[in-house]
Amino acid sequence: MRIYFTFFLVLILIAIAFIFGSQNEQIITLNYLVAKVDLSVAAAVSLFTTIGFLLGLLATLLWRLIRKSKKSLAKKRSTEV
Repeated sequence: MRIYFTFFLVLILIAIAFIFGSQNEQIITLNYLVAKVDLSVAAAVSLFTTIGFLLGLLATLLWRLIRKSKKSLAKKRSTEV
């Protein structure tokens, strides 16, 4: 049940981000270290929402992997003694 609630909440937040972005047709300039690009606000919001989602997913997966390896290591040590 918890995963459905989380999935529903994420979908609502993504929908709000895309609605906000679609209402803003202004062009903005993004300057970064090696280049400069002109994007609409909708494209920028979509891009950064996607990047944020992927980084959050990656961090969650790495955290679970580390936690799982620590548990298995602790279990292995407890059975050796």
